Amino acid sequence: MESYYMIMIGVLFILAITDLIVGVSNDAVNFLNSAIGSKAYTMRVIMIVASVGVLAGSVSSSGMMEVARKGVFMPGMFQFDEIIILFMAVMITDVLLLDLFNTLGLPTSTTVSIVFELLGASVAMALIKINNSDAIYIEQLGEFINTGKALMIISGILLSVVFAFSIGAIVQYLSRLLFSFQFEKNVPYFGALFGGFAITAILYFIIIKGIKGTPFYGDVKHILDNYLFIGIVVSFIAVTVICQLLYKLFHFNILKFIILIGTFSLAMAFAGNDLVNFIGVPIAAFQSFEQWVASGVPASEFSMEGLAGKVPTPTLFLILAGGVMVLTLWFSKKARAVVATGVNLSRQGDGTERFHPNAFSRGVVRISIGMGGAIKKAVPDTVLDKMENRFEQKNRNLSKEEMEKEPAFDLIRASVNLVVAGILISIGTSLKLPLSTTYVTFMVAMGTSLADRAWNRESAVYRIAGVVNVIGGWFLTALVAFSASALIAYIIHLGQAFGGELGMLIVVIVLALIAGGIIIYGIFFKKNTSDEVLAMEDLAVAVANKEEFIAKATRDISSILKHISDIYGRSVKAFVQEDLKMLKKVTEKAGSVDRKAKGLRDNVHHVIHDLNAVSLETGNHYVQVADYLREIGHSISFIVDPMKQYLANNHKPFNEEQADELRELGALIHELYEDVKILASNSPNILDDEELEIVQDRQEKILAYLTQIRKKQIKRIKKNIVGTRNSMLYLSILNETKNLVLQTGNVVKSLRDFFIASSEAFEDELNK
Repeated sequence: MESYYMIMIGVLFILAITDLIVGVSNDAVNFLNSAIGSKAYTMRVIMIVASVGVLAGSVSSSGMMEVARKGVFMPGMFQFDEIIILFMAVMITDVLLLDLFNTLGLPTSTTVSIVFELLGASVAMALIKINNSDAIYIEQLGEFINTGKALMIISGILLSVVFAFSIGAIVQYLSRLLFSFQFEKNVPYFGALFGGFAITAILYFIIIKGIKGTPFYGDVKHILDNYLFIGIVVSFIAVTVICQLLYKLFHFNILKFIILIGTFSLAMAFAGNDLVNFIGVPIAAFQSFEQWVASGVPASEFSMEGLAGKVPTPTLFLILAGGVMVLTLWFSKKARAVVATGVNLSRQGDGTERFHPNAFSRGVVRISIGMGGAIKKAVPDTVLDKMENRFEQKNRNLSKEEMEKEPAFDLIRASVNLVVAGILISIGTSLKLPLSTTYVTFMVAMGTSLADRAWNRESAVYRIAGVVNVIGGWFLTALVAFSASALIAYIIHLGQAFGGELGMLIVVIVLALIAGGIIIYGIFFKKNTSDEVLAMEDLAVAVANKEEFIAKATRDISSILKHISDIYGRSVKAFVQEDLKMLKKVTEKAGSVDRKAKGLRDNVHHVIHDLNAVSLETGNHYVQVADYLREIGHSISFIVDPMKQYLANNHKPFNEEQADELRELGALIHELYEDVKILASNSPNILDDEELEIVQDRQEKILAYLTQIRKKQIKRIKKNIVGTRNSMLYLSILNETKNLVLQTGNVVKSLRDFFIASSEAFEDELNK
């Protein structure tokens, strides 16, 4: 029996390593956003500093391990076999839940995850115990849960969202009024004071967060209690004087130094605060196992009240966990995806928006515009003018390539992000509130970006929608974590009920393998998705010169056109053969082509902007090509999607005559696109009239055939051979095919005009 539990403890530690990798990928957003977004240092320097912070924080996290042991439930109310089921359910749920959010590229709170997983599993085990006992009643359920601590954790997390956003916005607004966007001019006057305040706050944060969790905190506690305020004042004066001297003598960049130590402090806080979320449960399970083995009592009779006391965490476990976190930080692609979400939502200026607007975000923007108008009427114009001057940015005419090299936000905002987040977390720590570092850092970043007018009327509706989606994901985390953990605990209990310890072990191993399989599948799925995203992003890559622009435009256009014929032919084949599985795959590919065409058109502004020397005619024809390709993408989607719905609804298949007509139509489309692909790939050679006539002949042949088979369908309708849904789909396919063919002809013509205009523009420039 002991060997069964040993294997389960081993499974827990394997899950812990997986959880560390998945969790760090999620929480890297907390301490990397500001440094990466401001581009204050190279990525290598940022990662080294963050890695040192993570290692330092992991050693100081021993005290936080009590959350897993007794922070949410009362361990004395459970026996050893029950506590193992509880811990196993928590770890399996946590790995799957965090991997899901990472795959979606959304930050979530590991603190919320672990708290509600512990809550869900402990409630499930308590209900099972109550159901199996005649001496315990449902009214006693509250005795199993540490309700006071759990409510404090939950309320602290919810309040942190509001306070972090509000304080971040206020501090950033005041900082921008002080420094303006041309902060380099004001650093000589206010930089030292700002540095003194920021660095002192961060040092205080490091001391409170770092030393408090270490074994030697008791030796220095009386010093901190008696001299903390004096130390803060002296530190502020000393740092301010040092900053001013360094700036005067060496032009020392105070803001960049603030970002460096701020990144270190938040990385340390993350490891110190959140390490319990990843390895706290396995360590608690290991300590439970040690106590049970030493007792010699059967697992079903040994009470776990020993976990309620002070149980030191082995330092070796903490160091090893810190090492895994550092390796994940360096090598995880998912960590970069989550960081990209945070940077993207707080970006200064325009760019590709990841989130779609919704009714709520539109309403908030509309109300904000109204409130802004009312405030402007109440504030004197002279005051408004002075305030507007502080928020005025340099109007630099940058290309997209130059814009991508620009930081997402400047050093002032990055410094405020780190300082405010550090202060709020340190306050929470001093009040013994286990705040979520994810919630605090993310909401501070959103508040500062709002105050900095990064959310203007061009982007606000998208940014607000993004923040709502992320916050909604946080609350969804709590619901899913509670429910899933309770369900998995019940499943493991069933294994024990029907098969004893061996049955429980088998269920645990099966669930762990399922979790591992899902994660591995997610890795490969994410790889494929990433490849598609990279292909989409390639459309937005800036070009160095006009010759490259022509070549790239041709590649972009050809990459869309080359898939149309294949999609059309395969969709017809799958539909006629009633192969729903194949048709679903074709539908996904059609959607990918449609999105690619949309990306090409949405990027038109940047392409035209980058090539200032290109003639108006060249730009005009390029816009037309992009518009026609977008219509082609629409048409192919509107052909394939209804086919899939028709098959999925199990409607009566097309008769043989209709099937033959669609096959013939597919063959004609294939011939057309073979010619079009050849012509498009011949760039930058100018298409002559004879080549255009080939395409036009193919086009006219298809249009004539469409008219012919449309009349045949009308005859079938009159003779009542086909039903309503059959006719609706068939005529829709013919109509969208007609649109597709017409827009294809337009693409070829506009492409020819685009090449001619580009060639003439280049010749004119050379002549100059």
